[in-house]
Amino acid sequence: MARGEGPEQYAASLLSVKPINTEIKTAKPNDQRNRLSVWNKLCYAIGGAPYQITGSALGFFLQIFLLDVAQLDPFHASIILFVGRAWDAVTDPTVGFLVSRSRWTRIGRMMPWILFSTPFAMLTYFLIWYVPPFEQGKVVWYLIFYCLFQSMQTCFHVPYSALTMFISNDQKERDSATAYRMMVEVLGTVLGTAIQGQIVGGDTNCPTEPDEHDSRNSTSTSIVSLNETKQAYLISSGVICIIYIFCATVLFLGVKEKKESGRKVSQLTFCQGLWLVMGYGPYIKLVIGFLFTSLAFMLLEGNFALFITYALGHRKDYQNILLVIMLSGTVTIPFWQWFLSRFGKKKAVYFGITWAVPFMILIVCIKSNLIISYLVSVAAGVSVAAAFLLPWSMLPDVVDDFKVKNPDIHGHEALFYSYYVFFIKFASGVSLGVSTLSLKFAGYVTGSCSQPEAVSLTLKVLVSPVPVALIAVGLLILWTYPIDEERRQGNRKLLQEMLDSDSETSVLGSSV
Repeated sequence: MARGEGPEQYAASLLSVKPINTEIKTAKPNDQRNRLSVWNKLCYAIGGAPYQITGSALGFFLQIFLLDVAQLDPFHASIILFVGRAWDAVTDPTVGFLVSRSRWTRIGRMMPWILFSTPFAMLTYFLIWYVPPFEQGKVVWYLIFYCLFQSMQTCFHVPYSALTMFISNDQKERDSATAYRMMVEVLGTVLGTAIQGQIVGGDTNCPTEPDEHDSRNSTSTSIVSLNETKQAYLISSGVICIIYIFCATVLFLGVKEKKESGRKVSQLTFCQGLWLVMGYGPYIKLVIGFLFTSLAFMLLEGNFALFITYALGHRKDYQNILLVIMLSGTVTIPFWQWFLSRFGKKKAVYFGITWAVPFMILIVCIKSNLIISYLVSVAAGVSVAAAFLLPWSMLPDVVDDFKVKNPDIHGHEALFYSYYVFFIKFASGVSLGVSTLSLKFAGYVTGSCSQPEAVSLTLKVLVSPVPVALIAVGLLILWTYPIDEERRQGNRKLLQEMLDSDSETSVLGSSV
């Protein structure tokens, strides 16, 4: 992908070195050029916050907004949510393919996608939370802007994810930057939920029976309250839009996309790119393994609030318990970064993901207890951090392994990331669909303060036996994942030799 000034500028510095000491003097510039400062890592990490902030706000509040504020029929709301998720999943490999065919510009190959998609993403995100003054066409309004926002968000997130491969050639530096990113993204999830929740003030207690004295004023009061709620949603979306623009600006100013050596991007068709990625064994094993483990944690997280409310009876504490999970995950990400660098990534996967299994079993086997619920939340947060960090830390290893095995194919890093994101979003859709259908068959009553016993039993199954089984399957698949520490370090040396060889070729070419 490197048709440009990077290798030539470096080559010019090599030409001034005496031949006898070339090997000694060129090692230091290589190391210095690959090293990232703390500021670079923070700026890169901040760029991941918009995806999590908007995602958490939409995930927690969009369904409530469509039903209670936009006042859509539940069937229409379900269509909007399902089509939006499906469209979001489809756009990932499409954008990944287009990014892989992008040309290098003065600001890089990934950065133009990030910059140009940001204003459109903000506009469409804001319009999602606006209630149009007409009834006939509300469904079309939200469907269009929800899908458009997902498209613009994909144009931001897929290049950003692939940017990991272009901030440094050093695996340790990339792993460290990924740890920074995961910490900021977990904080972004907390921030998105907090901003939307605090401004909208959406937490409501179970309604009590209204007095006959207040029944006459209920209609006018509800109209005033509805208008205030609409305004609150617009304010919260505006605040999130400002944060989104700020994060994109910091990413652009603080991170410089680095070119590889003077290799041209090999042009492939969409089908060729699909076959290229899906036919690579280590990538398939990694993606399918994490697909099962991610589905397990999505089931746990998606149903935990309902489980706490209806199965455990901690209605007034569920928001605090969810906050404990996210804070625990944020705090323990540096620990997992140290653990994987000390003991290896595969060991970190086994230890980190299985950590939550005993607590999943414990919480459904004992009588409801608030203290135990908080302890389980802390433990779940520790595993959530591992599940957040490790896939993004291991994907660059697969890309490096692919480069070593296919030295003549270049510039398709975005495909590996986009298909991974596609499968994770697919898992999210499956999780949402299975949970909703299961609760529906169990007799879930919308808006009720109490649920049938069958609902409580279903929630217990969704947060314990099913996730544990999925984790077991995922870990068995990851056991066959072939890239261990020895192979990873070997790939690192081979890639460095390839980089040095290309640099020497650039030197000779420029001297001629």
